[in-house]
Amino acid sequence: MLYQKETFINCPYCGESIDVLVDDSSGEQSYYEDCSVCCAPILFVLTEDESGEIQVDVRRDDE
Repeated sequence: MLYQKETFINCPYCGESIDVLVDDSSGEQSYYEDCSVCCAPILFVLTEDESGEIQVDVRRDDE
């Protein structure tokens, strides 16, 4: 069973706010997903905080 959470992020390339689904059932991970507005590759970095909540950080491919 997949656990997907709807999350709003700002594209680090074009700055647009986009709605994405994040699978937080696999713990810490990183993956690429293209921006639905400008098609640039966004690096998603998921980390777990002290309380076990998944935090989503997005970065440019060149960062």
